[in-house]
Amino acid sequence: MDKQDFPGWHGTTIIGVRKGGKVVIAGDGQVSLGQTVIKGTARKVRRLNPGGHEIVAGFAGSTADAFALLERLEAKLEASPGQLQRAAVELAKDWRTDKYLQKLEAMLIVSDGADLYVITGAGDVLEPEHDVTAIGSGGNYALAAGRALMDSDMDAEAIARRAMAIASDICVYTNGNLTVETIAR
Repeated sequence: MDKQDFPGWHGTTIIGVRKGGKVVIAGDGQVSLGQTVIKGTARKVRRLNPGGHEIVAGFAGSTADAFALLERLEAKLEASPGQLQRAAVELAKDWRTDKYLQKLEAMLIVSDGADLYVITGAGDVLEPEHDVTAIGSGGNYALAAGRALMDSDMDAEAIARRAMAIASDICVYTNGNLTVETIAR
């Protein structure tokens, strides 16, 4: 089967919101193959605890690829305890230059409760300007909704939940079955 003949895995919306001394990362639970929903209860947001330093990570893209990246991130964090930015940059450098890692198709949003980053296979470690970031098929919808809600009285979790609800109403590859993790520093 030629790669272009395979419909591919689509879906996922992950949002990260930093407000009021907390960071919330939320993700939907839908996994789709082409136009078919394969699973509606996937967990795409996880807590990691490398070296006793808690991290929350959400991923979009291939699950196996995301888990490979999360393992690499944990190793980088164990080598540089408590230094999320350094670990993220080291992961991004490896991802861009390592022939095995270059084939991985995923993106990550990570936070230690203070910092919030998007890590991409293009070698990017991006910190959002407006304390909201989102990835995945419904990422642009969640990002727009989250940014619009940042000036409201809502806390980080309420913003993330509302933005995800809006994204799930618009994006057919996103559902309302959320995993939400909060981390404070």
